[in-house]
Amino acid sequence: MQSYSNKDELIQAIQTSYQKYIEEFKNIPNDLKDKRVETVDRTPAENLAYQIGWITALLNWENDEMAGKEVFVPAKGYKWNNLGGLYQSFYQTYSDHSLPELIDLLTLRVTELCNLVEKLPADILFEPNHRRWATTNAQWPVWKWVHINSVAPFKTFRTKIRKWKKAVI
Repeated sequence: MQSYSNKDELIQAIQTSYQKYIEEFKNIPNDLKDKRVETVDRTPAENLAYQIGWITALLNWENDEMAGKEVFVPAKGYKWNNLGGLYQSFYQTYSDHSLPELIDLLTLRVTELCNLVEKLPADILFEPNHRRWATTNAQWPVWKWVHINSVAPFKTFRTKIRKWKKAVI
């Protein structure tokens, strides 16, 4: 997994990977947002909903912990061995949105994520066990949670949406 020496590097990686990812959606007509292709596991709308869902979840974990609320990771009613159900909830939540609306919402969430990274002290961002929501057997610091829910899927899903476009457009 890629690592970062400071928060500026992480923010730059988020922004760069996001720009490349979101650019792939510019020439997809909204009437094809739910077009399923056998060789790709998500439609364009599902692809965006997945990203919105995970970044929103991460932001909510942090907000809930800071507010003294109980934090449910990955989400209330879901366990790590039932992520398929969680993904379906993401798709359902955003199913009525157009592609431009999904893009705008994801852009907003990415901005919020970058703002969170910017405001977190380095020890909370780069050392494990500073947030209850991020404390697992893996002992990941917050930056890894940010990376795995932004930079990594932006890169992976960019490839998937390009494959979808090749099959459809």
